[in-house]
Amino acid sequence: MLVAGCGALGRNAAWWEARRDSSGLAPDPARTADAVLQVYAARTVGWRGLLAVHTWIALKRMDAREYTRYEVIGWGVERGLPALRVNRTGADNWWFGSEPALLLDRRGHEVEGLIDRVEAAIAAYPYRDSYRTWPGPNSNTFVAYVARAVPELRLTLPPTAIGKDFLAGGVLGASAPSGSGVQLSLLGLAGVVAGWDDGVEVNVLGLIFGVDLKRPALKLPGFGRLGTRGGPAVPPRSGNVTPRADHATPPDGNVTPHAPPGAAWRSDRHVGPETCTALHRGVPTSGPSPRARPTEPAEQQLQRWA
Repeated sequence: MLVAGCGALGRNAAWWEARRDSSGLAPDPARTADAVLQVYAARTVGWRGLLAVHTWIALKRMDAREYTRYEVIGWGVERGLPALRVNRTGADNWWFGSEPALLLDRRGHEVEGLIDRVEAAIAAYPYRDSYRTWPGPNSNTFVAYVARAVPELRLTLPPTAIGKDFLAGGVLGASAPSGSGVQLSLLGLAGVVAGWDDGVEVNVLGLIFGVDLKRPALKLPGFGRLGTRGGPAVPPRSGNVTPRADHATPPDGNVTPHAPPGAAWRSDRHVGPETCTALHRGVPTSGPSPRARPTEPAEQQLQRWA
């Protein structure tokens, strides 16, 4: 477990200085006409990164020139901010020093219909103003909720997505997020999942132990998968999609004082889909700059991040 989380411990403790520029995983919207729907995961901030990842959804409609990013964040909820944030940062940005990984990558004109359903599920998410790191509802609860509502995504969340088993409304049973199996869960604290895409998982106090038979691997807390790599649920197709080429990863892994133009693909003035317009009200669209210091002690800030 310590080996799996060494990256989390090795990141700069000053989170406001941690790398947050584009990872280059999302295709450049200015050069990509296709609709794009992606799900990302990155190790969380601080010691929680030993065990858990933060997940989010990024999407772009046909011919759109920018992405919309949806995620749940705990910081600020106690001060009245919604937990569900829109366009807080770029679609594929590093998460405070942690490089994101693609869990799902769908592209093409047929993705438009999926985007409609995903946005409807986001609008119906019942915990948009609530956040609890453990056992949920948190960022992974949100993404799992959307995945269950749109089973065609076939999204398999990693075992490090703590909170994914917290079921809305306290129900005891539901479909697995992948849509290929079923699960039983007691408030996200204990349960089991069985499915072709998920394998068999046992939840003990939010920690996942299991085995994946489809892509042979063991699932362990902290380590995630030990075995064959899961990869995106659907690989990117080789159509008219042009990957980003305007950002190279700094060799030292540190954020640069001035990110290249368009690094975050920010859309501070973008209102987003009509189904989610209410989510933008009162939501700050710009986070602290990479070198800006917080207005309160970092220790307090860190405790609030997903």
